Amino acid sequence: MEIRRFDIAGLVEFSPRIHGDARGYFAEVFRADLFAAEVGPATFVQDNQSFSAAPGTVRGLHFQTPPHAQGKLVRCLAGAVFDVAVDLRHGSASYGKWVGVELSATRLNALWVPAGFAHGFCTLVPDSTITYKVTDTYNAEHDRGLAWDDPTLGIVWPEVANPETLSAKDRVQPRLADLPPVFTFED
Repeated sequence: MEIRRFDIAGLVEFSPRIHGDARGYFAEVFRADLFAAEVGPATFVQDNQSFSAAPGTVRGLHFQTPPHAQGKLVRCLAGAVFDVAVDLRHGSASYGKWVGVELSATRLNALWVPAGFAHGFCTLVPDSTITYKVTDTYNAEHDRGLAWDDPTLGIVWPEVANPETLSAKDRVQPRLADLPPVFTFED
């Protein structure tokens, strides 16, 4: 397993070794011991899956507030997505900064997005499916979001990103400057 860390503390990309032959391939896409060694203990309690038919579909940026904050381990099962995580941890040197990673069914890579980050993605090709393991169950009272196109964030979305694909909920999300402090950075 190849591990990539980012300038923003807590985010980790996991890329498995793919062993292929004429029949197809085999890859070890998750190992609890390797995951824990890189990010610490995490208990996954729910798996989510999202399918988007059209390229350019934008979903997010979403997060849940404490005590139901979620860490997410995100993978792409079909197609490809541009996956984004935004640091919302007050006191972090990277508060308001973002990381974008292309996740694809051919690379089999995954992005760990810890609690304290907003998460979203844009599909790059038709018929893209992502799955993500989360550390807390969905809780509507603690479900929040952030404007995907907040100029303060400066996220460089792929050209294919289509604002017309946003859900009604995502069309009215607040900007970073309008979010109350929700998460605190802890070393």
